[in-house]
Amino acid sequence: MPHSLTAPKRNFRLPLLIAALLAVSACGDGGNPGGAMNFASAQEQSGVSVERRAYAVAVAKKMRAKRQRVWCVPFARNASGVEIRGNARTWWSKANGAYERGHTPKVGAVMAFSSSRKIPLGHVAVVSAVDSPRQIRIDHANWKRNQVSLNMVVMDVSPKNDWSQVRVMSQPNALGSVYPVSGFIFNGA
Repeated sequence: MPHSLTAPKRNFRLPLLIAALLAVSACGDGGNPGGAMNFASAQEQSGVSVERRAYAVAVAKKMRAKRQRVWCVPFARNASGVEIRGNARTWWSKANGAYERGHTPKVGAVMAFSSSRKIPLGHVAVVSAVDSPRQIRIDHANWKRNQVSLNMVVMDVSPKNDWSQVRVMSQPNALGSVYPVSGFIFNGA
């Protein structure tokens, strides 16, 4: 289930924010082999730090508090460590030769949505969990205007099971429209 963040009423310390994020994201598989991984352990295994995620959320909260727009690109860059600039629709091509790219999701990878009629500038999100071969969860900003959404469910609905078409669960228990995806960008750092 996605968790949208609202502007803070007071400043939070980073350790408290990290603890809260771990509590929100600790939706494991209930001990089922082959199921979803606990967010913290998945982050550690992928080399992406929980601190990086907390930093991205904290920056977004500060921007909202200042009534600034929260965009998907800086959020994804802060959360993943993938240092690409420009509109989200350009990330897939800009990653070519600079980062490993692929069509299988991994925790910490940037999911690069292709531009379409519904999202002409494209969109980028960071994979927060791989639940099954056809379902992941993502952290991203501005899917819902000016908000950060954590652990939002995404389903692969592509005919070839290659993650080229997905549905994003923007509302609880309701998968939305089909969106094209270029693939996943991996930060090997």
